Amino acid sequence: MNEQHYFKDVTLLITHYNRWRSLERLLNSLEKLNCKFEDIVVSDDASRPEHLDEVKRMQSTYNYRLITTPKNGGYGNCINKGMDQIHTPYTLYLQEDFVPFDIFPQNFEHALTIMNEDQSVDYIRFWAIGEQHIDLKPYKWGFSEMVFKFSNPHHLKFYQFSDTPNIKRSTFTEKFGRYREGIHGDLTDYYMAISFLHNKGKGLFYNKYDTLFAHDNSDEASVSRPLTHWKQSTSLPIRLMRFFFLRYKWMKGTWLVLFLKKNVHSLILALRLLSDWLPLEEIADIDCRSFDIIDDGRWFKLVAD
Repeated sequence: MNEQHYFKDVTLLITHYNRWRSLERLLNSLEKLNCKFEDIVVSDDASRPEHLDEVKRMQSTYNYRLITTPKNGGYGNCINKGMDQIHTPYTLYLQEDFVPFDIFPQNFEHALTIMNEDQSVDYIRFWAIGEQHIDLKPYKWGFSEMVFKFSNPHHLKFYQFSDTPNIKRSTFTEKFGRYREGIHGDLTDYYMAISFLHNKGKGLFYNKYDTLFAHDNSDEASVSRPLTHWKQSTSLPIRLMRFFFLRYKWMKGTWLVLFLKKNVHSLILALRLLSDWLPLEEIADIDCRSFDIIDDGRWFKLVAD
């Protein structure tokens, strides 16, 4: 008989949008692996009626709480309203189109033991789309601590945090803030990654990141953006454009890690050194707590809270 795995103090949070077959496949896969959680929450982002009806139908089979909304609020809103419903110390977050492999339960038990024993660990990440160019320090049980180094020249180093499959403390948003809403999902993920670094988060990464989950949305129409072929282009002008764009992303990430919100006064001083747009005598009169840094994807700007 297969071993039973009951994960006390863990809520499984799944975000869902128009992929009921993927959701059913994920829940069925966890059931076949004999994985049981203290609670399961499915946060739906205003799926079409034919999908939402199926999600409601499955509730009695898989015993989850369904959180709905009358209007699509985007990725940030979907995960925020799901996190608001969690009352256990830990949250295992999965998007509906992931499928766990057989070795997941044992490694998840290791991750949960680490979280219980080491209170300094904020979250543990189980999956990545490819090489992350993050500096790693061996921890134990096949996990490594992610270490942020300003000297690392790669723009992907800022993504220590990513909402691919992970376990985190349910107090995560108290330390790092809520997920930003009303912006593109990639920017929501990016700003949480920056906040994680800015607020000195500690995360672990499973070294064999492609052995715990498969990412599979082939059975339904993907809502993901198509791959951009310019990344693989051999054209010299495009390669130059990409080089300078990635340098910009590196500088932008470094800037935000240093100056995000709490250090707005330092940001203003830095800007003062670069331009004369703000009279020096006005700097001392600025209440830095009343400003935030907003990035609309193109420009930075200071706005009043």
